[in-house]
Amino acid sequence: MLKQMEGSQAVAEAIALCRPEVICAYPISPQTHIVEGLGEMVKSGALPNCEFINVESEFAAMSVAIGSSAAGARSYTATASQGLLFMVEAVYNASGLGLPIVMTVANRAIGAPINIWNDHSDSLSQRDSGWMQLFAETNQEAVDLHIQAFKLAEELSMPIMVCMDGFILTHAFERVDIPSQEQVDAYLPPFEPRQVLDPAEPISIGAMVGPEAFMEVRYLAHAKQLQALELIPKLADEFKQQFGRDSGGLIRTYRIEDAETVIIAMGSVLGTIKDVVDDMREQGHKIGVLGIISFRPFPLEQVRAALINCKRFLVLEKSLAVGLGGIVATNVRMAVSGTGLKGFTAVAGLGGRAIPKASLQKLFVQAEKEELEPVSFVDLDWDAVNKQLERERQTRRSGPIAENMLHDKGMSTAAKFG
Repeated sequence: MLKQMEGSQAVAEAIALCRPEVICAYPISPQTHIVEGLGEMVKSGALPNCEFINVESEFAAMSVAIGSSAAGARSYTATASQGLLFMVEAVYNASGLGLPIVMTVANRAIGAPINIWNDHSDSLSQRDSGWMQLFAETNQEAVDLHIQAFKLAEELSMPIMVCMDGFILTHAFERVDIPSQEQVDAYLPPFEPRQVLDPAEPISIGAMVGPEAFMEVRYLAHAKQLQALELIPKLADEFKQQFGRDSGGLIRTYRIEDAETVIIAMGSVLGTIKDVVDDMREQGHKIGVLGIISFRPFPLEQVRAALINCKRFLVLEKSLAVGLGGIVATNVRMAVSGTGLKGFTAVAGLGGRAIPKASLQKLFVQAEKEELEPVSFVDLDWDAVNKQLERERQTRRSGPIAENMLHDKGMSTAAKFG
């Protein structure tokens, strides 16, 4: 059914259609509307046979999800930013125990300084935690990926994050096709856990493992993600047959067949990139787009095959590996190792900074001419940066950087938040 609705509410409806049995909820913007919507559905009876548990923290949310999943319940939670960091110990436990928990991450910057707007720093900080990560470009894809995520997680008995850009998607109202309960039931079978705590068949989940077996256990988590590289496209094909939409998969390409320059990105910024590429195509530029849906597992072979005929690539990052540069770009460079392809990294949109089409077009032209530094920063205020660096050279007590930035830009903490 086509509906005009907020992205968070659309995801809440999609989760409900997957018949979760336990939802663990702790509010943090910008994911709060998702669990609020689910809570209302449980309270009204629209989502039956589901226990909605209000917990005291994000750590508790993941801990409860671990317990409920180990007991054989289809389990779901959601978080963002500092909330994800607060639950990190339990995040690693969930994957290490091989529990098929589905979690929405409404991507948001990580402080300090405090920032509630979108970038990909939160989920990418957990790239080595053992969780699978799928990134949605649109709210429709966010809906579809959640339905596929439950099937993927439960088939492999591994947890998965479905990542959608905070505010840009979660709070945007657009037309979304919400499937029927019958469609979802036909696609997603009832949960049959690969492991379950059962008094009739006692087992240990979470036993201590020493050096004699720890490496093998960790490798098996890696092996499952390699299995996911084959399973994700298969589930996307099944979804297309069942729902009539091409959604999900490992990667998605756009106007790439004859492209000499390929722009690589994840999430909602892909829509803006495609618009810029369309404009540039009309001007005669041979440029295309590679969108990465599955960041973990990372589709090395598929990325390599997609880039094999181009001359250069530019990875547009909404995150920053401080002291290095690009996070996604590091993975892409591994994929194309030995090909001789020229690659660039551009960091953009940190903390919700706008990414205008004009800035992208200028950037893409520079990439075509190979005039970029290995790592560049889109619309960075170099005057402000250099002023702060000079301040630190001139005086030992140069003060807090964040407060100095606000002051230099004619703002103050009181004026901004008071």
